[in-house]
Amino acid sequence: MPNNRRQMIRSLAAGGLLLPGMLSELLGEQALGASDPLMPQKSHHAPKAKRVIFLYMTGGVSHIDSFDPKPELNRYHGEKVADPGFCKAADWKFSRYGECGMEVSELFPEIGSLADRIGLIRSMWTDNGDHFGASIAIHTGSSNFNRPSIGSWVSYGLGTESRNLPSFMVISPGLPYGGGQVWGSDFLPVVHQGTRLRPVAEPIPNMRPLASRSLQQTELDMLGYLNRQHLIGRETDPNLSARIRSFETAFGMQNAAPEVFDLSGETEETHALYGLEPGSRDSFAWQCLVARRLAERGVRFIELIDTDSNSGNNWDTHGKMLRYNKLARNVDRPIAALVKDLDRRGMLDDTLVVWTTEFGRNPFAPYKGATGRGHHRHAFSTWMAGGGIRGGMVYGKTDQWGNHVVEDKVTVHDLHATILHQLGMDHTRLTYRHAGRDYRLTDVHGRVVRELIA
Repeated sequence: MPNNRRQMIRSLAAGGLLLPGMLSELLGEQALGASDPLMPQKSHHAPKAKRVIFLYMTGGVSHIDSFDPKPELNRYHGEKVADPGFCKAADWKFSRYGECGMEVSELFPEIGSLADRIGLIRSMWTDNGDHFGASIAIHTGSSNFNRPSIGSWVSYGLGTESRNLPSFMVISPGLPYGGGQVWGSDFLPVVHQGTRLRPVAEPIPNMRPLASRSLQQTELDMLGYLNRQHLIGRETDPNLSARIRSFETAFGMQNAAPEVFDLSGETEETHALYGLEPGSRDSFAWQCLVARRLAERGVRFIELIDTDSNSGNNWDTHGKMLRYNKLARNVDRPIAALVKDLDRRGMLDDTLVVWTTEFGRNPFAPYKGATGRGHHRHAFSTWMAGGGIRGGMVYGKTDQWGNHVVEDKVTVHDLHATILHQLGMDHTRLTYRHAGRDYRLTDVHGRVVRELIA
């Protein structure tokens, strides 16, 4: 503790402004404090990854226009071959990438260039075909009930490596389907809830302090003392411990966060890699570069949500699939840059990058000449990179139309179990007692997709 702070505390004591017992604790001579809910925790087994960057394309990206080519749809375009409707061909061609020969749509050439580092799942399945339910499910494991987000579970299970930043942070220009529930902590202590950032001048409200740091530190110490005194005899109440930690995190963020969002120190080459104009914030490129900086500073779970704050534009394309051209340009280069940047900095090996959406799009149209696609819960695509994932692999298979999974189905619970496994956690043992029963992210389901693990 700096001498000037010690002198300030002693002067307060001499003036009778500190209650008996406060002085020794504030000087670090007495340990009355409650346990820190964000203290780093031991994993169940040796982890492959220390952190997750979760790239969420809200709106339901069409698998058959992105990562799951279906030549039969092109062949029978406009013909009615099944009861659901008329075949609708993909609007984009597919090419093979990398030594593995992975087929990826021309919408995503930069992501395609990462094929040898990607583990691609073409057999995802979810139980809900509504945006709200499916969005909640891909984040919490449940499409019907409020549950904690996967980021909150990771924070609860592993704690944080950063004392000055939250363990779970979300960059979302607008609100996705499901709103803040997709990063909510629900029955877990609120300290594990995601902290939302927005790509504006002040990404976090009240980020800049209104008083001197020394004065704030003194106020925080006194508040902490009173909080911890109140906690005595109430140690089983997790909300009290979380509230104490929230004040400390807020104080640390005012010191650390402004530096995270100051990209002036990044090189021109790095800006060019991401396709980010210096000073610009209104693109997915800004989100990706900030995500790398948060990862460097110990944030455990970082989610980037692709949704426009003004128009609400996302990947929900019932009317015109050609909107994908603009949507894909916005994310393709920055996502590839993020993976490459992590790799060149030696961080990809212990950072798990996950790209996903809530469901796919229907291969059949209700009438000839339709330019959009409807919701499709029976099949969609997801990919992962880094964090011990086997690159250059395609796992699972859909039928000739991309209508149903026919091989190696992967549920949302399976995806969550695999993510937790790479972080060193057994999804069946990561539990929290609430309302008289033990809950877990994967409920009573889930298997680790070990074929995807290197």
